[in-house]
Amino acid sequence: MLWVIESVCPIHFEEEIEFWGLNLNDTPRCCRILYEEKVDEIRDQLKVNKELMAEIEPVHNEEGFKTMFLGDFRKTLWDLMENPYSSVGAKFFAVLSTTFVLISIVAMTLNTVSELTEYKIYGRTYMEFVEISSILFFTFEYFLRLLTTCDVKNFLKSALNFVDLVAVMPYFIQLVFEAFSDQEDLSVQDDLKTMARVSKVSKVLKVVKLMRIFRILKLARHSTGMRAFGFTLRQCFEQVCCLFLFIIMGIFVFSALMYSVEQDMTGTPFSSIPDTWWWAAVSISTVGYGDEIPVSFSGCVVAFGCISFGIILNGMPISILFNKFSDYYAKLKAQEYTNTKVQRSLHLRKRLQRKFENCFNSQDNETDNEFQHQR
Repeated sequence: MLWVIESVCPIHFEEEIEFWGLNLNDTPRCCRILYEEKVDEIRDQLKVNKELMAEIEPVHNEEGFKTMFLGDFRKTLWDLMENPYSSVGAKFFAVLSTTFVLISIVAMTLNTVSELTEYKIYGRTYMEFVEISSILFFTFEYFLRLLTTCDVKNFLKSALNFVDLVAVMPYFIQLVFEAFSDQEDLSVQDDLKTMARVSKVSKVLKVVKLMRIFRILKLARHSTGMRAFGFTLRQCFEQVCCLFLFIIMGIFVFSALMYSVEQDMTGTPFSSIPDTWWWAAVSISTVGYGDEIPVSFSGCVVAFGCISFGIILNGMPISILFNKFSDYYAKLKAQEYTNTKVQRSLHLRKRLQRKFENCFNSQDNETDNEFQHQR
């Protein structure tokens, strides 16, 4: 009979019984249950830690640069843009990219202020020129990454690179639609069908302009907090989906209850169940605009139940999500600090190695010169 000590590492214990040719079924059932639970927990933690490390150090084939044209030069450019811990220049480039993101968002926001749109140069406002400069920088950055990567397939599949592409595409799509609408206006202005097409193009153009707000997601490339938040949502995807499922169920249930008790009341705002969905969503989220309220006592009771359900539902996952977010954020920051120290030590070793090589080479040259002088 084997007994599993609680302090023993399950992974090491598994290796030991494998080495001695023993079977886990020789242990008592209680020990086996605890052992399997600990093994699953440790494996989940190792998997999460591995994915967390991949957030800091993306998997990239370093050997691929050796077989590429100008491999060393492209590797240097790649580290400059992708690895901010590789050098001071890479850190400066990361700060510069973040600054351009913030400037473009501020310019896009200020461009909607009517007072700032009065002064124009060549038909464009000052903020539009700032935004165009930012777009040109983002486009240059994206294509430079695309040209220096040694694995184009993984590059295109990366979520952060997709965000970079989405950040610049709306502007060029906007240029195409604006050119198309201008051409339609100049060609046949009296044709009603043409004007209808121009109207549709203008609506699509508004949606394309709205897509520019996704540019703020570029901050995730250099923001540890945003990466930790996205990683938390990915790890808690099932819990978040269950939360939305419960919210939708609550909206349907309390909407039907509220309509049932209020349908015969005069002056009630709930004329149908779909009209009650907005009230139920606002009440469950505990926002409570007060734009729609019940007029009967039964309706007030249903509203109280809906609000109570929303408080309980919203309070359950907050502690879980916050604890995981804090844990992932702390691990990411610790890994970033470790990477910084490792990179600094590597650079220090390289500098020392170069100095020693220079010293030995100079000594060898002096010795050779003395020997030739003696001869």
